[in-house]
Amino acid sequence: MAKHSPPPPERGAEEVKLRDALEERYLAYALSTIMGRALPDARDGLKPVHRRILYGMHVLRLDPGEIPRLHKPRPWSK
Repeated sequence: MAKHSPPPPERGAEEVKLRDALEERYLAYALSTIMGRALPDARDGLKPVHRRILYGMHVLRLDPGEIPRLHKPRPWSK
């Protein structure tokens, strides 16, 4: 069974101005979004979305040098 850690010591609710809390959290979210999605990686110059597309093309064997095949011929279809 999992061991339970003791509860944190009781502290009263801390008053924080809503505007300050939202500014702080929005800034942290915006920076993490920019760093994680919008900036290309220094190793290969790709953004994460482009890397996923290229990986998917690799998995599906979509090579730009080959003629695309619509489907594999089946023995029962003519």
